[in-house]
Amino acid sequence: MQGDQQGYDRGTSIFSPDGRLYQVEYAREAVKRGSSSVGVRTDGGVVLAARRRVRSPLMDAESVEKLHQVDDHLGVTSAGNAADARRLVEFARQTAQRDRLAYDEPMPVEPLAKEVADRVQEYTQSGGARPYGTALLVGGVTDGRPALYETDPSGTPSAWDAAAIGGESEEIRQFLEAEYVADADLDSGVDLALEALAAPDDATFSPAEVAVGTVTAESGYRTLPTGERRNALDALGLLDEDGGPQAS
Repeated sequence: MQGDQQGYDRGTSIFSPDGRLYQVEYAREAVKRGSSSVGVRTDGGVVLAARRRVRSPLMDAESVEKLHQVDDHLGVTSAGNAADARRLVEFARQTAQRDRLAYDEPMPVEPLAKEVADRVQEYTQSGGARPYGTALLVGGVTDGRPALYETDPSGTPSAWDAAAIGGESEEIRQFLEAEYVADADLDSGVDLALEALAAPDDATFSPAEVAVGTVTAESGYRTLPTGERRNALDALGLLDEDGGPQAS
């Protein structure tokens, strides 16, 4: 029996007798081992926030990329294998650019998320390849309406009001379910995202240990600079100036 299980385990595109793809499940475990990321949809736009895992005080925290701009109106945050995430982000950027050139208008959030999910799904059924060990939260604005989608290693896209991926995502999701307010403004969304990241272990952060980005109809995609992150953390009682390496 153990030998049979190992056979299904090694096959990227082979279902086990109980209908499981073990390689996809392993990819999901890779996501859970990544640092956590959060997305929150508000009336004013979408907030994307992530914890940075900095391995040494000698490391430049800003070089740990957890947030990515895809287009003027689209942003992504990731959890899991960073190299896999980088490749998917590049695919998303190219897809958004092609769509803009073809139709002379920004690509909507939902079609982009589904294109990325289709790309991920291909790697669950192709021989000689492994699934992507990363999950993405795709946030953006389409025709003035904010939208937030998650793609997971199976290639499934799903729309959310608030979502969490990466380590401790279940605890963060429970916090979001309890605290999310549907008609919140953008500033409240930033506060909720930071509080959600801190919720599992009552953490405090230096500004370098978190990354925060917003996508709005008026300003498009932007990342919060160090000063704004520090002010937001301080107002929430989550600021720890000595708790981690400072950004350069």
